[in-house]
Amino acid sequence: MYQKIRRSLSFTLVLLSAMSHVVCAQSTGSSGRSLQVSVMDRTRVDSWQWFAAPPASNEYAYVESLLRIAVEQRLKRWDWKLELSQPSILDAPDNAVGAGNGQGQLGLGASYYAANTNSYPAAAFLKQGFVRFTSAKTNLRIGRFEFMDGTETKPADRTITWLQQQRIAHRLIGDFGFSNAQRSFDGVDLHSQMGPWNVTAFAARADQGVFNMNGNPELNVDVQYLALTRSAGSHVLARAFALGFHDGRTGLTKTDNRSAALRGADHANTRIGTYGGDLLASLPAGPGQFDFLFWGAAQNGSWGVQSHKAGAAAVEGGYQLSHVATSPWLRGGWFRSTGDENAADNTHNTFFQVLPTPRIYARLPFYNQMNSTEEFVQLMDQPMKALSLRSDLHWLELTSSHDLWYLGGGAFDNKVFGYVGRPANGASSFASVADVSADWHAVKALDLNFYYAFAQGKSVIGAIYPSGKNMQYGYVECVYHWSRIHTGGKTK
Repeated sequence: MYQKIRRSLSFTLVLLSAMSHVVCAQSTGSSGRSLQVSVMDRTRVDSWQWFAAPPASNEYAYVESLLRIAVEQRLKRWDWKLELSQPSILDAPDNAVGAGNGQGQLGLGASYYAANTNSYPAAAFLKQGFVRFTSAKTNLRIGRFEFMDGTETKPADRTITWLQQQRIAHRLIGDFGFSNAQRSFDGVDLHSQMGPWNVTAFAARADQGVFNMNGNPELNVDVQYLALTRSAGSHVLARAFALGFHDGRTGLTKTDNRSAALRGADHANTRIGTYGGDLLASLPAGPGQFDFLFWGAAQNGSWGVQSHKAGAAAVEGGYQLSHVATSPWLRGGWFRSTGDENAADNTHNTFFQVLPTPRIYARLPFYNQMNSTEEFVQLMDQPMKALSLRSDLHWLELTSSHDLWYLGGGAFDNKVFGYVGRPANGASSFASVADVSADWHAVKALDLNFYYAFAQGKSVIGAIYPSGKNMQYGYVECVYHWSRIHTGGKTK
């Protein structure tokens, strides 16, 4: 294990040295053209107590380390960026896979171990490498980069910005930023701003990563996305979008509620179209403001040999006391996605979440937004400028008791499908979840984040894990940021 980590770190240092030479050369010869070097180091200690599945180990801890080093420069209307990622996992459990019906991997530690050929993983790879042309109203980017749906604009209103980033973005396309290797895309995107209107187009192939520490290879998975976004003043933001998805990894067995024999015989491509929109609004009222959110999507296409028809919707609202010292914010919401009621009718009705960052919408990451019905309340507060607190309560059910309990966030390897499913066993009552988090901006370059969650499993989980249907998970995270700008031989 440690030899692999040393080799990866050595490779990282070699690339960093090469990038430093580039920095020096560019800084010397590009007077007035700033070149920026940045470093991000994220270290997280995770502790799991998954649902009990003896004799497998459901209680364990491991360490995630992620180092990202970037060099970028703006040259008149052009800019470019090169970024190296070096993720490592220490002490991932080697005995956390249940042998019972549907028990599977007992938490993300087991997922990391399995995705790296049952070893202790560390690697280094090109995370981003692109060039971008920018005019007064349009920019065009080509290369390897991160992309998240729903982030096409930068709202002026803080409430709209939070709703966009935390409750709209990443639902269908994301960087899977909570994972250690994360996700990038190889392709092109275009952004054009015309007054209050924004047009964004994106076409790319997904790269390996997420749980697999080697993020260099490209997957046989491509996605196309077009969005039209309009702001009405600073308090309303609306978007319409269309998304095309193709999975050509025909040698893999798809995850759905058909029998193993039918799934194993289905080697046809998956092609899915998703069409939808969302509306965000904030309305000043009394000592604070109301917020409202709607998001919805419909899908069609082919799920291998089956036709595909599905949909999902979310409605949320809240009130924030913005004129008091700590700005407490109480919100609630409802989400529902379709599930499949009949495994034998040649139509796949399970909503497909494409390539999201699932942890934004499932902070305790043991479910996603497929075949899911959810009600929640959340309370946020900021007792001091550098400290943000949040606590959520979630009540979860499976939409269809004839479908599966789905986990995962989409394709990340050419050897595995990317989503897993566990049997509902004719039940729909799933779980209740309570959590709390604290994010502290300790100093300029350092953030400390804390999270704890408890899940009480219901009928679906109890049938799979009869020895213990409750879960706990927590982590402590340290994030360090450093950057320097070189301009005409000067550093600042």
